[in-house]
Amino acid sequence: MASLVEASRAGDSPYEVVLVASDKPEAAGLHWAQEHGIATFAQSPRGMPKPEYEAKIDAALRDAGVEAIALAGHMRLLSDDFVARWRGRIVNIHPSLLPKYKGLDTHARALAMGDSEAGCSVHIVTEDLDGGEILGQAEVRIEARDTTETLAERVLREEHRLYPRVVAQWIQQLPR
Repeated sequence: MASLVEASRAGDSPYEVVLVASDKPEAAGLHWAQEHGIATFAQSPRGMPKPEYEAKIDAALRDAGVEAIALAGHMRLLSDDFVARWRGRIVNIHPSLLPKYKGLDTHARALAMGDSEAGCSVHIVTEDLDGGEILGQAEVRIEARDTTETLAERVLREEHRLYPRVVAQWIQQLPR
């Protein structure tokens, strides 16, 4: 999230981050966003039916004038209805070279399979888990001494480079 904000403020960016939202009111990213003058929305989904929870998020996004959504660290599945309302206007960064290793534990799975490369992918969010069109990828060589943690650190560095660039390209091609 911070890399998207920093890239948007660094020069001639085609996007502006107008809202940072989280399902964890204590999330450090919310505090960072507030300190950098960005509106925030926080709502825990606990005890709330998913349609009600997503309606609150949808209202906050629309009230803020959001035109496209870039997920970062979002670990909840969005409902088909929410995805349909924002069809083609949600992207996500995923820590694997999709279509390999959809879902969780991507680094551990790559190491367990003996892969020589891991990486990250930016993709359009669809109703299928990590199944939308891939907009960009970055590869990270797996080294013999890698652990899940060391690999995750190197992949995260690539995510921070890849995501702002791909989001900028994607935003430029969206219909207005």
